[in-house]
Amino acid sequence: MGGNENELKGSKSLTIRDNRRITRSEALLTMGAMAASVPFLLRTIANLSIPNVYSRQITDKVLNDPVLAKAISDLEYLTPADKFIVQRRGTPVLTEIPPEKLPAIGLTPETWKLEILPDPESNSELSNPLTKGKGNAIDWVTLMTLAKKNTVRFLHILTCTNAPKPYGMGLWEGVPLRDVLWKAEPRENIRRIFYYGYHNDDPKQLFQSSLPISRVLEEAQGELPIILCYKLNGQYLSQANGGPVRLIAPGFYGNRSIKWLQKILVTNRHQANDTYAENNNDVESPIKTCARFIHTPDKVKSGQPFAVTGLAQVGNRGLSKVQYWLHPAGQPLPEDDSYLTRGEWRDASILPPPVKWGSDFPDGKLPTVLQIDTKSGQPDTWPIPNTIVHWAALTKMNAPGEFDLRCRTIDGNGIAQPLPRPFGLSGINRIEVARIIAEPA
Repeated sequence: MGGNENELKGSKSLTIRDNRRITRSEALLTMGAMAASVPFLLRTIANLSIPNVYSRQITDKVLNDPVLAKAISDLEYLTPADKFIVQRRGTPVLTEIPPEKLPAIGLTPETWKLEILPDPESNSELSNPLTKGKGNAIDWVTLMTLAKKNTVRFLHILTCTNAPKPYGMGLWEGVPLRDVLWKAEPRENIRRIFYYGYHNDDPKQLFQSSLPISRVLEEAQGELPIILCYKLNGQYLSQANGGPVRLIAPGFYGNRSIKWLQKILVTNRHQANDTYAENNNDVESPIKTCARFIHTPDKVKSGQPFAVTGLAQVGNRGLSKVQYWLHPAGQPLPEDDSYLTRGEWRDASILPPPVKWGSDFPDGKLPTVLQIDTKSGQPDTWPIPNTIVHWAALTKMNAPGEFDLRCRTIDGNGIAQPLPRPFGLSGINRIEVARIIAEPA
């Protein structure tokens, strides 16, 4: 792979899959031009075994390439709730605690409670601390009462600072945290909140995070609210996904979206106390824009077109392009170009929004979502920041041999991955590489 430390070795599949909405005929037709004059052969969609997940605008023609047709037909935008990647943390493993033990530790709707207290090491003031001792901690009934008027839903990726692949793409539902926080009547000397979830009642296993109070109480234009989340893809949160209630912090990596939430402290301390910060990570980093492969073939025939599909993680700077580059394995890379800015990059096709968003929803239709216009049913912007988008390309190798296929993004500011923030501890965004062998035709 040339030994470039800014590259990530490719894998053959991701947990996130997608369906998309189209003019996919238009999107697919652009692939040939960007794939070095690969010719198109077209035929009617009626002859293809492709599920009806596309826009009705695709009625006549798609690429006559079974690999591409199959690869795109397999894509599903939202990760099924039971397919999210979950970390095995804790002793015993928190996601594997037997159901019969959950009531005793407050991890069922009937027993869950959330305390909101002033930090004992700070001078923050609450007029009405919410505590179990006082009997006024937030419980499930109180949260569901708030949900009747204040429920919000939004699309958001769940991705980890140190993981090469997203954990899942979901529709999250909950109540804005500020609506709950005001019940504690915050007064003075509050700069941050510290919060954590159940951790086996062992201080050594504590996994905590923090946020500026300003981010909790209001959103900048285009931002989404911090929520107490109780549903994923229309289903109540499972224990594995952080249920009954977790915090979701839009725009940030998953370490700030604490599972099994049980306690919030308001504090006048200005510094983050996040477990991830203590482990030398940049917890203030917003989600980065970067590309990953979903499908790349191991072997192809030289001179014959083949399909590549992938996803792009879209950060708050948006996405303007996804690109790919085929380079003979073992041949030198451009000198003095650590971030491969001078590679022979070609544009892939960014796929439009799906008609069917995911199998967790009847007919793939979404309920009311903050980022989708209620009249048109279309996203307010596409791609949607802090979500994913799928991309595809058709290309070929003209000669036998081994080749390295790379992918990258260009964000909404025109900056190519891994810039402008190539540092791994603020989120992995190295350029992914997949090795492909081209055999004689």
